[in-house]
Amino acid sequence: MDFAIRITILITLFVIVASLGSGLFYLIRDRGESRRTLNALTVRITLSIILFVLILVGFLTGVIAPNSSPL
Repeated sequence: MDFAIRITILITLFVIVASLGSGLFYLIRDRGESRRTLNALTVRITLSIILFVLILVGFLTGVIAPNSSPL
């Protein structure tokens, strides 16, 4: 289970970066004439919420542990 949560978190991070890139591409290409930039932003926000929930689940189940050392 811990490996699946970690892989899911990494995949979600990569998809968020891809959505960020597509939003930039649509912003430059369409110049505000279509809703594709807004859709890319909506997808990115949804994925960020999913990522937060995954990190929270990983922390609560003990899969992800905080760093105890300040260094």
